[in-house]
Amino acid sequence: MQVILFVGPPGSGKGTQAQRLARELGYRHLVMGDLLRHEIQNETPLGRQIKPLLEAGLLVPDELVIDLIAQHLQEGANYILDGFPRTVPQAQALSHLLAQKGASLCAVIALEVPEEELLTRLLKRAELEGRSDDNPQIIQRRLAEYRTKTQPLLDFYAAQGLLRRISGLGDIPDITDRIKKAVEMC
Repeated sequence: MQVILFVGPPGSGKGTQAQRLARELGYRHLVMGDLLRHEIQNETPLGRQIKPLLEAGLLVPDELVIDLIAQHLQEGANYILDGFPRTVPQAQALSHLLAQKGASLCAVIALEVPEEELLTRLLKRAELEGRSDDNPQIIQRRLAEYRTKTQPLLDFYAAQGLLRRISGLGDIPDITDRIKKAVEMC
């Protein structure tokens, strides 16, 4: 099992790019946000726990997220993880989980986009999709959460030689091409 991670602030395009890369490489695309929203929609016990956290723009506790991702990783498949891990403890737990499954992490794609552009993209997405977590106050909280809790992942993965910084600006196919070049060795 090979795993590629996508890391980036909300609105960086990681979902779009992860989906495109998964399709082109034949990997399974696991979107943590979709998995969490599925739990909420189905009103599972986990969904009832996480709904108020997501509505407030906060991160779901590590142990809940790790249990959820472990349920979805199947041996013999390659994965692109989108939106997980978001903290260094989650990254450490993921490393442990992958080791248990005999899997390897081959690259971490960090999509970089200036904050002004992120705000523009997220507000536009709110208009198009009607997502309750895309309003100015929640967006600011989500960006602050990213800076304080997720940004340290970049150093964590850079120290392991896995981090690939990619500009998230430009045409979608051009960004995809930059990412494909960055993961050629996977």
